Amino acid sequence: RKGLLLAVGGDSGNPFYDFFLGRELNPRWGSFDWKEFCELRPGLIGWMILNLAMMSKQYDRLGYVTGSMVLINIFQGLYVWDALYQERAILTTMDITTDGFGFMLVFGDLAWVPFTYSLQARYLVDHDPMLQWPALAAIVGVNMIGYMIFRGANGQKDAFRRDPNSSELKHLTFLQTKRGTKLLTSGWWGMARKINYTGDWIMGLSWCMVCGFESIVPYYYAIYFAILLVHRSIRDDHMCQEKYGDDWGKYKAIVPYRFIPGII
Repeated sequence: RKGLLLAVGGDSGNPFYDFFLGRELNPRWGSFDWKEFCELRPGLIGWMILNLAMMSKQYDRLGYVTGSMVLINIFQGLYVWDALYQERAILTTMDITTDGFGFMLVFGDLAWVPFTYSLQARYLVDHDPMLQWPALAAIVGVNMIGYMIFRGANGQKDAFRRDPNSSELKHLTFLQTKRGTKLLTSGWWGMARKINYTGDWIMGLSWCMVCGFESIVPYYYAIYFAILLVHRSIRDDHMCQEKYGDDWGKYKAIVPYRFIPGII
């Protein structure tokens, strides 16, 4: 239909691929954006409802709620609260700016997120490792480190995009591109090009750790999410190369690491 915003990747000519990836970028009913709504509301809130249901079930079975179950609800509740509270930050993510609203995002938002991300809470109903408080405290530390990196990096990027001339950001250096945009080369983003992914993954690892170490099942999230983030970073690198041209090579020379400063 005339005037629609279309996703670049959803016009391959293969009907199955295009259905999976999505052709329309931001389908709307008036001002109601279906993709943004599905990204943030039903899946994330449903995830929290399922977690609370698992906690209630554990209480029915044991007569009390374990430390691991409390932590998984707090950790993932913080994650969901952060996503909803920082809603405007999602407007610059790949899901919103690049990917079409096809089966991949619809299924991911409405089914994959609530019913697989709640796996750790489900596991704890029947297989709680009964971790002692020193172990739980260490896991809290891991989660806090991940959140500090994740929120610090994303907050800095969002603030710079909104007002790069802010006095609070004047200490940051950047690369001025031929397109007129600026790429941060110091602060969090001078450490690694996808430092926010690293913080996100560390938080996810802490969710798995509350389930102990007797089974790989609750660690599915850390494994799956690592694969997803690596793949997404490769896609983003390719798009930025096309978007910025030679400037992207200059940027990568200044910020050579992708995830972990000095390592990778």
